[in-house]
Amino acid sequence: MKRFLTFIGISLLWIGGCMNAQEAKLSSVNINGVDVPLIFEHSKILPVGEVQIVFVGGAADGEKRGLGVLSAKMLNEGTKTLGNVGFAQKLESKAIGLSAGAGLQTLSLNLSFLSEYQDMAFASLKELLSDPNLTPHTLQKIKTRTQSKIARKQDDFDSVAQENLNRILFKNTPIQEPLIGDKESINAISLKEVEHYLNRNLVLSRLIIVAGGDMQEEAFKQQIQKALAHLPKGESKARLSFKAHDKADSITITKPTQQAFVYFGSPFDVADQSQNYIAKVMSFILGSSGFGSRMMEEVRVKKGLAYSASMRVNVGGVVDYTSGHLQTQLENKDEAIKVVKEVVADFVKNGATQEELDSAKAFLLGSEPLREETLSQRLGAKFSYYFRGLPLDYNKRELESIKALDLQTLNAYITSHQEILQMSFSIVDARPNEKK
Repeated sequence: MKRFLTFIGISLLWIGGCMNAQEAKLSSVNINGVDVPLIFEHSKILPVGEVQIVFVGGAADGEKRGLGVLSAKMLNEGTKTLGNVGFAQKLESKAIGLSAGAGLQTLSLNLSFLSEYQDMAFASLKELLSDPNLTPHTLQKIKTRTQSKIARKQDDFDSVAQENLNRILFKNTPIQEPLIGDKESINAISLKEVEHYLNRNLVLSRLIIVAGGDMQEEAFKQQIQKALAHLPKGESKARLSFKAHDKADSITITKPTQQAFVYFGSPFDVADQSQNYIAKVMSFILGSSGFGSRMMEEVRVKKGLAYSASMRVNVGGVVDYTSGHLQTQLENKDEAIKVVKEVVADFVKNGATQEELDSAKAFLLGSEPLREETLSQRLGAKFSYYFRGLPLDYNKRELESIKALDLQTLNAYITSHQEILQMSFSIVDARPNEKK
C-alpha cells in the first residue's frame, strides 16, 4: 500500500515549465456585441499557440441520434472551395492542426499552430467555418465510415457491455444510447439536417473560447474577432444535468465469447459539489487505482477471479454515478459478481483504513499536478472547471482539501452513500452450450 510514496515529489520539468507560464485567467472578448467567455494563458515555453473553439450544444442537441457526431465529422472534410485534400495540404504545409469533434454537450474545434504561422491559422479557421464542405458526396462518405464503425463495435464486447449498462443507468436521458447513433438513425440523416444542426450550434451565444501559448492576449482577441465575425448571435444552450437510475437492474446478452464481460454501476447522489474531492479519494481506494485498490485486491489478488477489476466514482459531469468492469472466465462469472457486491457492501459499511487514506493522499498529491503539465492539459482542465461552474484554480484548492482530509471525515462520507449498493449489471456471456 505504500507503493505510491514516490509520487510525492513533482518533476523538475513540470516546475520549470510553470515558471515560464502565466496562470490562466477568465475574461471575455466582444464579438458582434456578444461578450464571449475567454480563458487565456500566456506561455512562452514553446513558440506555439493552441485554441479551443467550444460551442455548447453537442450531440445532445441533435434531433436524431448521431447527428451531432456526424456533423462534427463533416467539419473535418475541408472546405467546398479547396475540398478535403486541398484544405488538408494547405494546413499540413505550415504544420497547422485544425479538427472538430462533438461530445455530449459540446461541439468544438481545436486549432494548433507554430507562432510564425498564427495569421494563417486564424485565416484557415475562418475559411472552414465560412465554407464547410457540406455536399452530398461528403455526407455519404461520412455515413459509410460511421456505419462501418458501428458494425465493428458490435464485435467489441466491451463496447456492447458498456452500451447496455448505459441503457440501464441513464434510462430516458440523451445518454442512454451511443452518441455515434445506430444504423437506422445514420441512414435517416439528411444534408439539410446537418446544415440546420450546424447553423443552430455554430453561434456566438453558445461560444466559449480557450486559448494559450506564445501569444499576446489583446492581439489574440483582435484576430479571433475577425475570424468569427461572420457567426450569428443565435440562442444559448443550458448545461445538462441528469440523475442515474436508482433501481438495480441487469441485462445479459449472449455472444460467441470465451470469457464473460461484466460491467456494473450505480447512482451516486451529490448534495454538495464542494465535497467532490472526497469522492476522488473514495474512488481511488475503492477501485480506480489499479493494484492496491479494494476491488483489485479482492477480485484478482485474493480470489483470482479476473485479470483486472476496477470501479470508480464519477462526479462533476452531466450525471454523477459509479461505474466498474471486469473480465472473467465464463464459469467464474457468478462468483465474481458476488465478490464485487461484497466488496462494495463492506466498503460502505466499514469505510477505508488509515493506511489506504495515506496511500491515496501520497499518490494524488504527487501525481495530480502532472496531469496539467502541458499546455493542452492545462487548457483542457481550465475549460472543464469553468464549464462545471468551478474556479480556474480548482485543482490547487482540491489538492489542499485532499491534504487536509482525515479518516473520520472520509468514512462518514463513504457510509453516507448507501445508494451505491443499488448496483446494476450488464453482462456479455456465451450461450450455455458454448460454455466449457
